[in-house]
Amino acid sequence: MAISKELLEILVCPFCKGEVQVKPDNLGIKCLQCRRVYPIRDGIPVMLIDEAKIEG
Repeated sequence: MAISKELLEILVCPFCKGEVQVKPDNLGIKCLQCRRVYPIRDGIPVMLIDEAKIEG
């Protein structure tokens, strides 16, 4: 299930308030500033700082 464009426009990283985008594999949402990746579970982004992994 894809994340809607409207939802992506209002989502920001809860850690740094940076812009986010869906990863190409559709398994997470990545912050473009701090590089945290938030998982997508059952089509729902889990935007919790404790759930994020920092990607290099």
